[in-house]
Amino acid sequence: MDSFEFNKIVAALLLALLVIKGSDLISHILIHPKMLKENVFQIEGVQTTAQAGEPEKKGPAPIEPLLATANVQKGAEIFKKCMSCHTAEKGGANKIGPDLYNVVGAPKAKHPGYTYSQAMSGKGGNWTYDDLNVYLYSPRDFVPGTKMSFVGIKNDQERADVIAYLRKQSDTPLPLPTAKPAAAAAAAPPTSSAPHQGGTQPSAPAAATPQAAPQPAAPATPATASPQAAPQPAVPAPAPAAPPPQGGTK
Repeated sequence: MDSFEFNKIVAALLLALLVIKGSDLISHILIHPKMLKENVFQIEGVQTTAQAGEPEKKGPAPIEPLLATANVQKGAEIFKKCMSCHTAEKGGANKIGPDLYNVVGAPKAKHPGYTYSQAMSGKGGNWTYDDLNVYLYSPRDFVPGTKMSFVGIKNDQERADVIAYLRKQSDTPLPLPTAKPAAAAAAAPPTSSAPHQGGTQPSAPAAATPQAAPQPAAPATPATASPQAAPQPAVPAPAPAAPPPQGGTK
């Protein structure tokens, strides 16, 4: 191979790399989270959050209660949108992104054979359920500078379905988290307030009824006292009988 042919091959490789890098930069500019605060496509008859007057949602919902109702089959269907960049099978090949088999609970940026961005490599820690929830909601907010151009899954239940599906793609799935604080907070109000308020209101009329009953019984006491006073006038009756014996002595 002469130098001319070698130079053409090198030039072709450099041109391909420039095209790939340029496409990545253009996609970052065209598809940016700040540009997607409002819907790009307006559907007739459907109101957005801003149109309905509701406050704009900030951040993802807690993942624990969502995972309790997550659907793995639906997560598999949603994950098909990610298969152009990722696989989720044991021994799967790395594409634009790494293979995501056994990703739940695994160390960040440690999948063998894949070159991560500097931002992702410096993140550290493991992929917990909370981290996956925040990352899939908005990758660029969770890892500023990541080369992943995906804008995120804003629907809370769909995001939980995808995480539940990825959890199943593992030899030893990570145990599901428990939402004990949320369950305790939801159960506390009915047990503390309801019995106390309901008990005080009926007790007032119950106490009034026994107090009103003895009042009519009070006048009945003079009626019982009158028969006892009747024998008292009969005691002085023998007093007039005393004078006859005195007249006889004279």
